[in-house]
Amino acid sequence: MGVKKMEIKKLLVVCIINAGFVDLVMDAAREAGASGGTVIHGRGTGNKQIAKTFGLIISPNKEVVLIVIDETIQEDVVNAIYKRAGLDAPSQGIIFTLPLDRVAGLSELVAEEEVSDEQE
Repeated sequence: MGVKKMEIKKLLVVCIINAGFVDLVMDAAREAGASGGTVIHGRGTGNKQIAKTFGLIISPNKEVVLIVIDETIQEDVVNAIYKRAGLDAPSQGIIFTLPLDRVAGLSELVAEEEVSDEQE
């Protein structure tokens, strides 16, 4: 059983936010069709001059939320998250997506693969 090419394209949604706003991001993502995510704790190294120029307070404690989604719900998920947790919100989030060529270990993919193996 290897890693198979996906029928539906998957994307990785990456959302970098101030610490303490993960639930806000995940609630928005779930309401838009995402199922779950992974959180990585980090520390930002923001440019102090940019913060001063734009009047931002940059918190060094960050959380990175990683969510794998189907390409078909990309706009809904990204817009929902950005509305609640974008730069203008207290979470001061940035969000972007990356294409995924292959994914292994997601329950929906495992189920698809088992069905394909049984049919062969």
